Amino acid sequence: MTDMESGISPETTVGRVALRVNALDRMSRFYETVVGLERLRKNDGTAVLGAGGVPLLELVVDADASERKRQEAGLFHTAFLVPSRSALADALVRIEDGWELSGASDHRVSEALYFTDPEGNGVEMYRDRPRAEWPLSEDGLVQMGTLPLDIDELRSHATGAKNVPPGTVVGHVHLEVSSLAAAREFYVETLGMRVRQRFGPSALFLAADDYHHHIGLNTWNDRTEPVEGCGLLWFELVVPDDSALDRIRERFTASGIDVTPGETGIEVTDSDGIKVNILVRD
Repeated sequence: MTDMESGISPETTVGRVALRVNALDRMSRFYETVVGLERLRKNDGTAVLGAGGVPLLELVVDADASERKRQEAGLFHTAFLVPSRSALADALVRIEDGWELSGASDHRVSEALYFTDPEGNGVEMYRDRPRAEWPLSEDGLVQMGTLPLDIDELRSHATGAKNVPPGTVVGHVHLEVSSLAAAREFYVETLGMRVRQRFGPSALFLAADDYHHHIGLNTWNDRTEPVEGCGLLWFELVVPDDSALDRIRERFTASGIDVTPGETGIEVTDSDGIKVNILVRD
């Protein structure tokens, strides 16, 4: 089997993220006014938000869903990648004006802001440094770190924009899993993601190409139960063509993992009950 057949296509990107929520209006208002997404459509049960007309986040109301339990696996954060430092500075101002910042870090490959939505879902907003500046180890792995970010200096680049600019995407999804070994079996050995960095025995950062990560996995909070209540409903990976999708389908089937046909692709579920929708780019 060739490298292309054994690994996921390097053109794969993260698509939309969907959250199961209790209070649709409050959550939609937060992602519009604090994160700065634009409302693309909304009805009694669903809100779709995005940037430049491209959908990035779907909020699906389930008023009877329980709050996420302390033991449940699921979402650590959804990470929105903005295309410029000024866009990140504008996000900082919106967070400080209308919400509360919980963290800010220089990761050497990126600058990132962290906060939590009204129902406890983690959110990251970040901008990447040029890839030529990313530090690499001798074996080619990216060397991310967690250094202090000068938010006063960042704030000085703000323009006053109330929305994220076109070109903003979901850069990565970071998951809390119950077993790093089981998650690696699903996302690396079967799906075909590449390991880009390891943080000891408790975290892996994976990408389809040489990006710093499209998927993060960690066991930092000792999650032990599958996804059940509010929080992450599903996330998407977008592949470039039908042949890339077929290779993924074949690998999951060969591994004994159920593959369900979706509207425009396939659906698979990882070892913690996290649903991944894999579809072909339009």
